[in-house]
Amino acid sequence: MIRSYRAVIDPAAMAHSFEVLIDLTLEAQDAETVERFEETLAQAEEVLELRRLFGTPDYFVRVAVADLGAYEAFLSRRVMTIPGSRASHRTPR
Repeated sequence: MIRSYRAVIDPAAMAHSFEVLIDLTLEAQDAETVERFEETLAQAEEVLELRRLFGTPDYFVRVAVADLGAYEAFLSRRVMTIPGSRASHRTPR
């Protein structure tokens, strides 16, 4: 029986060839803050992976954008506008 199908998409063809790993920490851990944070990032098309960790940092986020400028725009307009979030960046891939 077939269990699943998958598509492997060429990131360059989608203008998402610049991947960045972000460590995110929340200043508060109350349910409202966590829910708002997760909902906001889940709606972002740039987010490929969002994992909640139990320790420091609170989240691991893998994003894909066109280039460094698009990453800076994503970070300043989408991530840093979420109340109570702090990002530390890893090396872009």
